[in-house]
Amino acid sequence: MEMEQEKMNVNKELSSDSASYHCSACHGDETWSYNHPIRGRAKSRSLSASPALGSTKEFRRTRSLHGPCPVTTFGPKACVLQNPQTIMHIQDPASQRLTWNKSPKSVLVIKKIRDASLLQPFKELCIYLMEENNMIVYVEKKVLEDPAIVSDENFGPVKKKFCTFREDYDDISNQIDFIICLGGDGTLLYASSLFQGSVPPVMAFHLGSLGFLTPFNFENFQSQVNQVIEGNAAVILRSRLKVRVVKELRDKKIAIHNGLSENGLDTEGGKQAMQYQVLNEVVIDRGPSSYLSNVDVYLDGHLITTVQGDGVIVSTPTGSTAYAAAAGASMVHPNVPAIMVTPICPHSLSFRPIVVPAGVELKIMLSPEARNTAWVSFDGRKRQEIRHGDSISITTSCYPLPSICVCDPVSDWFESLAQCLHWNVRKKQAHFPEDEDEDQDEDS
Repeated sequence: MEMEQEKMNVNKELSSDSASYHCSACHGDETWSYNHPIRGRAKSRSLSASPALGSTKEFRRTRSLHGPCPVTTFGPKACVLQNPQTIMHIQDPASQRLTWNKSPKSVLVIKKIRDASLLQPFKELCIYLMEENNMIVYVEKKVLEDPAIVSDENFGPVKKKFCTFREDYDDISNQIDFIICLGGDGTLLYASSLFQGSVPPVMAFHLGSLGFLTPFNFENFQSQVNQVIEGNAAVILRSRLKVRVVKELRDKKIAIHNGLSENGLDTEGGKQAMQYQVLNEVVIDRGPSSYLSNVDVYLDGHLITTVQGDGVIVSTPTGSTAYAAAAGASMVHPNVPAIMVTPICPHSLSFRPIVVPAGVELKIMLSPEARNTAWVSFDGRKRQEIRHGDSISITTSCYPLPSICVCDPVSDWFESLAQCLHWNVRKKQAHFPEDEDEDQDEDS
């Protein structure tokens, strides 16, 4: 009797509370049932696909993805505790579309410096933005100091309309509606470094040597720019790393590694603190020393390993195809919420690259028994020395970089793998002749 009573109580609980579970983050688009789970997706994977109107519930498109599953109850009695400190919401890549609250009026144009081949595209783009779209164009002051631009009389009237800024001095973070990059991947990294908070959408044209992060071709730039201004474009949210470097004050004169608007100077307790937003990777290496680097890596306060080798790379999924890939790491799609930890030439055959969840905090310090200091750089810039007592804290930033896509996040990424890295390019295996196949069938 007690067993039957318990079963009846369980059935009542399921029917009243848990028979149908609605995921609030999915806005009701996903309905879960213990007996008949309903979880449908539209057949189309196009970024322009939207929830099918008038269709049955079984085939309504989901609006979000959660790992590992939107259901928070497991079996009749088990559940996952609700965490009010949720760090990240993973959105379906197919639903990431660019839209504007107001029509964009200002654009930052970033041009690769010391590249004469970019002068003509730069002039054409700026003239088009100013005269055809009546937009305010910001450029770095040293771009207009190029002799080829200074000596061009026809470009003089346009040059007077520019708004200029200087890195390390002027803060333009609240004045830019979107960004256009002309050059290689370095232009996108530079654009990221200018915005230590929220980043405007970035449209990157491939005019450099590699172009893995710059998917647009410049031939028909007018129509593509118009499409972005109208708000009809897919975007990929590239996560960044928030890095905090804390150093002990050893000199009376404090060297401020500025150039980033959020870089603060905290001298309380004899410490100097600086903060950076990093798109690709943080690299800690042995610098000019001939000794192995020896640094301790902590994850959420727990020592997980000591790196003995040439150094270690902490990268975003975007950076997984850069230095990390050259050091043997897996290539991770930018929509995957993760942080990659990759050793550089480790002095151990079993030290393999690892992937940790986005949102954890990594802390890297020089080991007490280290023979030499270490050096750190952020996306290849702001290189500085790390000594005993200094620390580097790294976690996922809440300010991603929205990169505008040509097609969609998945297609663009695999296209870059094929075109730029020649991923899995090889001659195809020859098939057997038909006659030979017939002979083998007869023999058998």
